[in-house]
Amino acid sequence: MEPFLAISLLVLLLIKSTALAAVSSHTASPGCAAGLGLLLYSTLLYATLPYHPTLPYPIRRRPSSTSRTTTTTTTTTTTTTATAAAAAVMSFAAIPILDLSLARSAATKPAFLAQLRAALLAVGFLYLANTGLPEELVRAVCREATAFFDLPDEHKLGIEMKRLPSFLGYSRLGNEMTASRADWREQLDLSTPHPVPGPSAPVYHNLLAPTQWPDPRLLPGFRPAFAEYMRQMSGISTFFTSLIAEAIGLPADAFDRFFDADQQHKLKIVKYPDGGDGVGQGVGPHKDSMLTSYLLQASAHRGLQAQNTAGEWIDCPPVPGTLVVAIGQGLEALTGGVCASTTHRVLSPAQGQGARYSIPFFQGVSYDARFESMDVPEEVRALRRDVLALSGGRRDDVEFTFVKGRWGHLGEATLMNRIKSHPDVGERWLGCPRDLLAQIRAQQAEEAKAKTDGATSSQRIAGQDSHRSGFPDGRSTLMAG
Repeated sequence: MEPFLAISLLVLLLIKSTALAAVSSHTASPGCAAGLGLLLYSTLLYATLPYHPTLPYPIRRRPSSTSRTTTTTTTTTTTTTATAAAAAVMSFAAIPILDLSLARSAATKPAFLAQLRAALLAVGFLYLANTGLPEELVRAVCREATAFFDLPDEHKLGIEMKRLPSFLGYSRLGNEMTASRADWREQLDLSTPHPVPGPSAPVYHNLLAPTQWPDPRLLPGFRPAFAEYMRQMSGISTFFTSLIAEAIGLPADAFDRFFDADQQHKLKIVKYPDGGDGVGQGVGPHKDSMLTSYLLQASAHRGLQAQNTAGEWIDCPPVPGTLVVAIGQGLEALTGGVCASTTHRVLSPAQGQGARYSIPFFQGVSYDARFESMDVPEEVRALRRDVLALSGGRRDDVEFTFVKGRWGHLGEATLMNRIKSHPDVGERWLGCPRDLLAQIRAQQAEEAKAKTDGATSSQRIAGQDSHRSGFPDGRSTLMAG
């Protein structure tokens, strides 16, 4: 690896940290800092990745081992230093910011797709600016979310999740499980509209409907605001998924066959109360399911963190005018691991900080779809392998929902995932016997043990076994935020 590469990688680290610091401290406008930082970020990152002539954007190839001349001590030392720098870059230290408006212009779309590919391969987490959501709509859903949680408990419990088999509705504080621990949050799960499934429908179709809404006499603006927000987010997520396909060398409509004509999407409104020490589990380490999720951080609190390949937790502070996009396990599965799904968590607000609010939107896929890997070009798969090699080959230990051969349909995997998070609903409505729930927990424990036993020697040397975050009982795959 050339000295130029080492210098470029080190400069990249500085650019990334400086750009995010400027945005977080408000010393520069988010648009200015994000635009400059991400432009340099993607340019230098792509200068360090291999060149593949069949891809639409130029990417340099590192010299092969047979063509390099690293026989001297000086050159060997330089190569080792550069490799360490490369690993540090690939183990991201900040979350990239992408400007969606660039994708709407033919002149700037190629640059956007290059930036998106870098984020997909190396991070799996990003801020998305200029989404097209009206500011008044964003203010409305934030206002209505706060108003819902201010309702007396009896009104919220009137639409409690366990009242229906759809896994939609209100969950009281501490009622959801992640990594076998209670999440210290209360929430309301909503869905785009769908008819209630008939008695002959597959059991996982119960996830489609009905949605439980707050009493309109108490919150007359709640349902109109969130119905419109989900409608607009449905369009944004579909457009963004087409961009993901293009960024990894697939046709723009490559994922369309995994969507229903009236595809269901879901949304949560979440309240994380303060009163803790600022390090407790608002929601534990997990990966989102399905394809993509879009988090509106509805208050100014920090707390959201993503885990890099070194096992470090990277803050994702609120950036005004953006959504936080997380790549889901469904997308990672369908792309054969090319698109990285990143572990993340939320820390509870510390005493006196006030409650943290968030509104994550989850793009769905057809529950009737069967697992299959996309025909991602080998050139792009090679890029992902290079990224993993630079980061030490680490893949995290979060339980993977979409395992080929385990479930016949994506809906079965999704239903089992919901039962894991809300066993009371599964037991009450879906006839899940206690021995099945015990089997689920036993399977989780076996998977966690297998991951621990299978930790590589390099991970052990680095003191980074397959449970870097102190959750030895295995992590979950769920819809969070």
